[in-house]
Amino acid sequence: MQLESLQLFCDVVRLRSFSRAAEEHFVSQSAASQAIQQIEHHLGVGLIDRTKRPFVVTPEGEAFYGACRALLGGWEKAKAEIGAVKARVDGTVRVAAIYSVGLHDVSRHMQRFMSLYPEARVELECLHPHKVVEAVVRDQADVGIMSYPPPDRALTVVPLRQEPMAFVCHPSHPLARRRVVMPAQLNGEAFVAFDRELTIRKAIDRALRQHSVRVETKMEFDNVETIKQAIMIKAGVSILPRHTVEMEARVRTLGVVPLGIPDLVRPVGIIHRRRKPLTPTASRFVQHLLKDASGAGGLTA
Repeated sequence: MQLESLQLFCDVVRLRSFSRAAEEHFVSQSAASQAIQQIEHHLGVGLIDRTKRPFVVTPEGEAFYGACRALLGGWEKAKAEIGAVKARVDGTVRVAAIYSVGLHDVSRHMQRFMSLYPEARVELECLHPHKVVEAVVRDQADVGIMSYPPPDRALTVVPLRQEPMAFVCHPSHPLARRRVVMPAQLNGEAFVAFDRELTIRKAIDRALRQHSVRVETKMEFDNVETIKQAIMIKAGVSILPRHTVEMEARVRTLGVVPLGIPDLVRPVGIIHRRRKPLTPTASRFVQHLLKDASGAGGLTA
């Protein structure tokens, strides 16, 4: 017997009508009658005396009606309890993020998340991009946040945002006061670049080649923060995600100018293992990041 049939029986008794109960269950009156007959056949007793008008519930039917109500009530209670457990936000979310995202975004948003859900904790580890992927694949992190998330059958990628790139220089640099820096103006500039194996370096190099721009690479580093320090000591200029230099632009420790290559952006995404469902807490944390990214303020520094 199915729970739907038991509920139908209870509704027939409650409403004292086959037709009204059938209507509530979106079945025909004939189908409702047959469902009750199948229950009677299974139990070997009559539950409803149809020889009388209106029908009468037999003593066995009354007893079965009480038992069904208790059973269905227990089922609803069990579903509610399971739903409460499923919706509970507690435990720890392990997050691996690249340095520029972890330092500027996640550290602040994890505090807000934990204030909203006091029983939850977020553990953040800032890593090299390749290490972020490795941490997620090896189950050392529940979610990873990185730029240029790689296509990988083992990973699910959730796009987070697209970050415009900007020309970044020392405040005393001649181009620092421009409204926009065009690609041709970068020719011959001393350049502080990302390491060659990083995807962001390849994207920047490709964009410069497309505009026939040649720069003189003086230094190479694997993270935004070190590149910013090099620019501050006048080691050269660079192209960085504008998102990562907003604070320096406000306090004028760096010159930050829009770059005349509008299609050069840094995609940032969230990754997690495809074959391992996120815990309710990890799923809620991802939703928290996505909501902030799509809101008025976004994930800004």
